[in-house]
Amino acid sequence: MPLTPPDPELLESGRVALTLAGARRVLHPLWLRERCPCRTCRDVRTGQRLLDSWALPLNTAVTQVRAMGAIVEIVFDDGHTAPFSLWELEAAVAPPGPRGDDLVLWSADLAPLPEADWPVLAEDDAALHAMLEALRRHAFVLVRNLPVEMDAVGALAGRIGPMRITNWGGIADVKAVPDAYDLTMTTRALEPHTDNPYRDPVPGFIFLHCLVNNADGGDSMLTDGFRVAETLRRDDPDAFAVLTGLRLRYRYTDADTVLDNRGPLIELDADGRVCQVRLSNRTDAVDAEDADTLDRFYRSRHRFAALVNDPALQRHLKLGPGDVLVMDNRRLLHGRAAYRPGTGHRHMRQCYMDRDTVDSRRKVLARRFEPSGAPGS
Repeated sequence: MPLTPPDPELLESGRVALTLAGARRVLHPLWLRERCPCRTCRDVRTGQRLLDSWALPLNTAVTQVRAMGAIVEIVFDDGHTAPFSLWELEAAVAPPGPRGDDLVLWSADLAPLPEADWPVLAEDDAALHAMLEALRRHAFVLVRNLPVEMDAVGALAGRIGPMRITNWGGIADVKAVPDAYDLTMTTRALEPHTDNPYRDPVPGFIFLHCLVNNADGGDSMLTDGFRVAETLRRDDPDAFAVLTGLRLRYRYTDADTVLDNRGPLIELDADGRVCQVRLSNRTDAVDAEDADTLDRFYRSRHRFAALVNDPALQRHLKLGPGDVLVMDNRRLLHGRAAYRPGTGHRHMRQCYMDRDTVDSRRKVLARRFEPSGAPGS
C-alpha cells in the first residue's frame, strides 16, 4: 500500500497526517510515541510497555516520516525511531465496529438450539471454539452427555478456565432442601431472572448440570434479555429510558453473608448499546423516589416483565441427566416451572465463571480457528 506523503506544514509543527484506511488522520506525537513497538519500548513476549510514557515531554514532536515498504518509520525530536506497520496503524485508528453485530437475538421459535457434545469438547479445541462462539452469539449453549457425576461440571469448566468461587463455594447443589437459605433451593417456580445481581462483579456465566430431573414440572424457561430490551426500545422509548436511567439496589443476606450492588435494569455501554440486563424479583429494591418517578418506573418494569414472559419470546426445555445449560448471565433471563414433591427428584449442580475468563479462552482459540482473529472482541 503506498504511503501518502506527510503534510510538510503539519510536520513543521511537529505533527503528522497519514492516509489510513482511505481517510486522512492527524496523529498526535505522544499517541505515536507511547505506542512505539520497538524492543526498547515494548516487551517482545508480553507486548507490555517498557517505556515510561508518563515521563515523556508534553511537547514531544515528530520530525520525519519514512516509508519502508509496509513499514512507516516515525522519527521523533529526541532521535527515537518508531517502526509501525501500516496495518497496525490502520487497526489502531479504526472506529469500533458494531459490537456483536452477528448476535442472534432470538425468540421462542429458535431452532435448532445451540448444542455441543461433551466427549467432543473434551478433546477437540476447534469444537470448544465453536461452542464458545455459539455462546457469544446466542447467550446459551446446551452441552450434552456430561457424566452424571456430582462434580463432572468441573471438567467442562476446566476446559475453559478457573471457576468463580463465591460464598457457596465452587460447585453447588440446586435442589430442594429443608430450611432453604435461598428460594432456588425450594420446589417453587422461579420467575425469569439473572443470577446474583448483588455481587460485584456479577458472575459472567452460569453452568447448570442436570443429574436428575424426573419430577413433574421443573422445566427451564429462557428469554433473550437483549431481544426484550431492543423490543422495548423500539416499542416504548419512555420505558426504555426509565429502565436505563434508574439504578436499583440488589441485596442478599444470610447468617454469614451480606452482598450489595447497584445498577440499572437495562445497562448501556458508552455507545448506547445494551450490554447487560438485571432482573431479580427476589432481591431488587428501588429507592424512595418521588411519586411521578416511581409511577414511570413501575409501569416500565411491568412492561419489561410482560415482554420477558411473552410466550412468543420465551423458550422452554426440560434438562435431562448429563445436560449442561451454559448461560450468559449478562444477557440471558432464566427461570423454571414449579415441580411437585413426591413425584420424583430434581437435582442440579451449578458453578459460575467470570466473563473475562470465558472471553479470554474464546479469543485465544480464535487466533487458531478464525482467520481474522477474535470476533466480538
